[in-house]
Amino acid sequence: MPNSPIDDDILRALRRITRAIDLHSRKLANTFGLTGPQLVCLRVLADVESATPSFLAKEVALSQGTITGIIDRLVLRQLVQRTRATTDRRLVTVTLTNAGRALVKQAPSPLQETFTEQLAQLPAADQARLRDTLEQVVRMMGGEEIEAAPILSTSPTAQSPEEVQDVLDTGETDLAIVADIAPSIDPPTSE
Repeated sequence: MPNSPIDDDILRALRRITRAIDLHSRKLANTFGLTGPQLVCLRVLADVESATPSFLAKEVALSQGTITGIIDRLVLRQLVQRTRATTDRRLVTVTLTNAGRALVKQAPSPLQETFTEQLAQLPAADQARLRDTLEQVVRMMGGEEIEAAPILSTSPTAQSPEEVQDVLDTGETDLAIVADIAPSIDPPTSE
């Protein structure tokens, strides 16, 4: 079945959206030293005060393995801290540090500022219609089951080395593809 002009227009629009998201993600990483997933996790923690890693994974729609890698990196940067419960050492909670709270206050929205401003100017019914239309696009593309938090990077080539390592840590990807994308990252060893 040949492509129609509307197919080409829609594909072009989707590519522009993807590219705009990628550019904003790079700006965020360069300005604040955060990946999109890290910022989203920090914002959730700012809203809930403390959370278990499993709650955080569910809230941002990422796997437990990916969340563990993100938390590890945020702990290293002293933006969050892990605390083990005294009654059950298996129970771990994650909270923001003062540095993490300060960074969340300074960091921009995961969405582009111009988009956020223009979205806020739309009547509530138009905002809902836009959301519903985008959700319909997702369904039409068969993407309902794709893991997706409100995160900025949209393609493996837009991922930071940390994000690629997070994917590697989960064991849910083809290592040859990742090696082509991020050859400087050592794949996990199976021990």
